[in-house]
Amino acid sequence: MKTRFLIILSMLTFSFANAQQENQVDSEMKTAKGITFAHGDMFIEGSIQITTGGDEDFYAFNPKFGYFLNDKFAVGGQLNFSSDKFESTNTKTNVFGIGGFARYYVLELDKKRFKAYGEAGLGYGRNKVENNAGSNDTNSLTANINVGLNYFLTKNIAVTFTLANILSYNSVSPENGPSSNTFQLNINLFENIFDQPKFGLLYRF
Repeated sequence: MKTRFLIILSMLTFSFANAQQENQVDSEMKTAKGITFAHGDMFIEGSIQITTGGDEDFYAFNPKFGYFLNDKFAVGGQLNFSSDKFESTNTKTNVFGIGGFARYYVLELDKKRFKAYGEAGLGYGRNKVENNAGSNDTNSLTANINVGLNYFLTKNIAVTFTLANILSYNSVSPENGPSSNTFQLNINLFENIFDQPKFGLLYRF
């Protein structure tokens, strides 16, 4: 009788320990601990910017889709919608843009939850400016290089921080007026890298 009791107790103990181990594995699989990218992984990323009050009302939405070619390098496409209105001048600017990007992850920290990357983008935009004098449509070509961060809250969801543009180029061609080109190199980036961050969310699948 005593032997049978010990056998049953051992089986219950083993079953409990095995269940605990499985629960721990499942829990870790649902978290971002040790997360890595692989060829064929995809992600959807987006940011929303809203500024209201005072003289300016600004709204922007920037969705992205990315595809990993290996564990560090991803390519993808993006859209850009924005509306900017100044009450004092009664000027409203609406922007629709489409483009592509290439992203390379350069650093992993905090058990690979924290990932830093550099990104190069190229895009085309259609802009419409309306004011008291009428309206004017322009086409723009943009190119930029920026740095950003992902911090994974789970194995699928991350918070995204786009810190600043290191380099940007913008060519604007109005329908009524001369074209203009601007080039900017942000040499003070690393003195204040969090000057104007843009926040968003990323979903990996």
